[in-house]
Amino acid sequence: MLPADWLRPDWPAPAHVRAVFTTRAGGVSLPPFDGMNLGDHVGDVPDAVAANRGRLRTAIAAEPVFLQQVHGVAVAELDRPATSAVVPVADACLSAATGQACTIMVADCLPLLFTDTQGRWVGAAHAGWRGLAGQGGVGVIESVLAALRRRAADEGDADAEWLVWLGPCIGPAAFEVGAEVRAAFVATHPEAAALFAPQPSGKFLADLAGLARQRLRAAGVTSIWGNDGTPGWCTVGQGSRFFSHRRDAGRLGSTGRMAACIWRA
Repeated sequence: MLPADWLRPDWPAPAHVRAVFTTRAGGVSLPPFDGMNLGDHVGDVPDAVAANRGRLRTAIAAEPVFLQQVHGVAVAELDRPATSAVVPVADACLSAATGQACTIMVADCLPLLFTDTQGRWVGAAHAGWRGLAGQGGVGVIESVLAALRRRAADEGDADAEWLVWLGPCIGPAAFEVGAEVRAAFVATHPEAAALFAPQPSGKFLADLAGLARQRLRAAGVTSIWGNDGTPGWCTVGQGSRFFSHRRDAGRLGSTGRMAACIWRA
């Protein structure tokens, strides 16, 4: 059974497509990782992380597949034979297998979950500003959609329609960035300028979820659900519920990681 505090996406995905976003609730880690830290790279006790991952596996009754995330745009196809047992180095993944949960970890970056209206494929992506902006206008959103569409076309469904859910992330009142971040988006998507609010310091407040919605619409996705940029979705502002690297790393030395998972049951 899922802890009551975990988020269950409210979106029109087919019934056999399951998805969840974990919170701090339900784990065994001690401060500053209290309690459901799923990151094995943040300095938490390994046994606690293993116990938390075991609890996640039991709660969702599926196998969460974690990635080595590097703020890039690579997509791992989890249902195809791996070349080695090494954890995939990627910031997005997809699968058509049952019981295999595409899983990404976040603590301010934006998690995105993908499926088609028939629920034949699922995918997940990790979008910090670098991965979202990408290079030449091709970021992690464009990369995972291209991979999903290629798979659909290969199986005779080039017209598959996609649903995307955006999870919690650093909100537009908390995400202060430099002019170089704004320039990375505006260079290829001039309309992104409207999502950067100038500050007296010369920096900008950026709407990460808004930028993702903008890129999704530009890529032809119209069914977008979840994070709308309001305060309840902000990882920085909801300290009792969400981990936040920006809020906690400097003050506490580190912080935990949450997970967004999607799978076919």
